[in-house]
Amino acid sequence: MVAPPFSMPVLKKRSEFLAVAKGVRTARRAFVLQALCDRGSGDVPRIGYTVTKKTGNAVERNRIKRRLRAAIRDVAPIATRPACDYVLIGRRAALDISFSVLKKDLAAGFACVHKDARTLAQEPTGPKSDHRGHERRDTSNTTPKAKPD
Repeated sequence: MVAPPFSMPVLKKRSEFLAVAKGVRTARRAFVLQALCDRGSGDVPRIGYTVTKKTGNAVERNRIKRRLRAAIRDVAPIATRPACDYVLIGRRAALDISFSVLKKDLAAGFACVHKDARTLAQEPTGPKSDHRGHERRDTSNTTPKAKPD
C-alpha cells in the first residue's frame, strides 16, 4: 500500500498573509519565501501561495502555483518546522527552471528563513538598523532645543 501524499494546511485569509509578511523572508530566482514561526507549540506548519497579476495571465499564474505546490509536497516534510506559517510568492522563473532546481531552491530557502528567524529571536530589542542597513538613531533621550528669544 502506498502512503498518501504529504499535504500542509493552507493559509486562506488576508490577515494570515499579512501576519506572515511581518516575519523573515528570503528571495530566490523562482519565488520569495516568507516565514513566521511564533504560533503555539505543537501546531502543524501552514503555507500560503500567491502570484501577482504582474506575473502573467491566469493560466501562467496557476501553473506557477501548481509547480510550487508539487515541490512543497516533496520538500516540506523534511524542511518545515511545526508552529510556523509560510507564504510562497511565485515568480515567472518558476515556469522555466527545472523541477529539481526548484526543489533545491525551496530547501535552501527554508534553511535560510529558519536561520534568520533564529537570529531575529535572539536579538533582545529588535534590529538595530533600518531597512537599508543604516544604524537607527536613539531618540528616546533627546531633549528639544530651546528657541532663541
